[in-house]
Amino acid sequence: MTKNRIPETNEGIQGEFDVKEYNLFARGMRDRGWQETNTIIKSGIDRGVVLEIGPGPGYIGLEWLKKTRHSTLVGLEISKNMIELAQKNAGEYGFGAERIKYAQGNAMEMSFADGAFDGVFSSGSLHEWEDPVRIFSEIHRVLKPGGHYCICDLRRDLSFIVKWFFTISIKQPAMKHGLKTSLQASYTRAELEKLAAASPLKEATVKANLFGITLFGVKHQMQN
Repeated sequence: MTKNRIPETNEGIQGEFDVKEYNLFARGMRDRGWQETNTIIKSGIDRGVVLEIGPGPGYIGLEWLKKTRHSTLVGLEISKNMIELAQKNAGEYGFGAERIKYAQGNAMEMSFADGAFDGVFSSGSLHEWEDPVRIFSEIHRVLKPGGHYCICDLRRDLSFIVKWFFTISIKQPAMKHGLKTSLQASYTRAELEKLAAASPLKEATVKANLFGITLFGVKHQMQN
C-alpha cells in the first residue's frame, strides 16, 4: 500500500553547503546519463525559446541546450544560491547570455508575458511545488498556442528494488536523506492525473515508468 504524501520544502535548496552537495549529486546523475533530457526532447521541446522551472544547478537544461539547435533557455529558480551555481556551470559549458538566462522567482506567479515560450519543462521539482494546479495554470498562460510542456519527477509508489538501487547509488549522506523526503513528497500517477484535470492542462498525458512519472502535452491553438 502506498503511504500518504508528506510535503517537502517549497523554498528549493538554499544555503552554500546544501547547494554544493546537491551539485555533486546532480553532476553524478548527468555523468551516468540518468537525466530526463531525451524524454523532454521526445515530447516535442526541441527548439525555440523555452522555460525550465526549477533548474537547480542547471545540468538538465544545459544538456538540453547541447542536444538542440536554434534554442534558447530561461531558467526560473526560487533559490538564489542555485542560480549562482547554475550560472557558473553554464559558463563551464561555454554558454553565454545569448543561449541561457536565469531568473529568481516563484513559478506560482511568473513575471513572463502571456505566450512567451515555445516550450516549458521541469525535471525533479514538481514534488516541491506548493500548489501544482496554480503552476500548471501559469505554464499554460506563458506557453504559445501549439507549445509543448513536459514535467518529469519521481513517483512515490516506486518499487522497493528501485528505491534500494537509488539509495545505494548516492554517496552523500545528506542526499540519501533528501531522496527519502523527496520520494515521500512525490505524486502517484493517479494523483498527478487528478491535479492536471483541475487545471488548464486537463488534456495532458500522464505516464509512469520504472523510475518516475511524466506529464506532457500541447497547448492547443483554440484554448484560452
